[in-house]
Amino acid sequence: MVSKLTEKAFFYAVLTASDKGSRGEREDASGAAIQDILGSIGGTGVAYTVVPDDKDEIAPLLRRWSDSGEIDLIVTTGGTGLSPRDVTPDATLAVIDFQVPGMAEVMRAESLKKTPQAMLSRAVVGVRGRTLIVNLPGSPKAVRECLEAILPALPHAVETLRGEARECASRPELRQGRG
Repeated sequence: MVSKLTEKAFFYAVLTASDKGSRGEREDASGAAIQDILGSIGGTGVAYTVVPDDKDEIAPLLRRWSDSGEIDLIVTTGGTGLSPRDVTPDATLAVIDFQVPGMAEVMRAESLKKTPQAMLSRAVVGVRGRTLIVNLPGSPKAVRECLEAILPALPHAVETLRGEARECASRPELRQGRG
């Protein structure tokens, strides 16, 4: 279990993109893993769904959840690879205001330590309004590896998007040693 990283609650949603999962032919172990990890650091799940690998279903849901003003973080799982049905990054790019490439780079770098196939990931991370959207792979193991790689930055990202983060220069512990 990951230790609680923040004193403030944050609200998250999980979207699983899976043709088989949406038809009830496969259990969503990846979505469950996301909920376990985010719950362990103080997150409260407010929405969860499984949809087919279809940009026209994924993008409107990401818009609706982001624009609700109730969700700080949306985590998707599935649809980040190279197959024609892997459209989650495309749907995400269609709705975000800007990308947060460092987070996606860290996830790929961490996964690359385990498998060379990590370089095939098209996962993106971005912001719509005040909501952070993170694409994760579809396997539970890869979900854990990637999400745990970015966990240390999630609380600050949420606080910043909410307008609650203190500027670094105003933090005494960061001013020490400045000349």
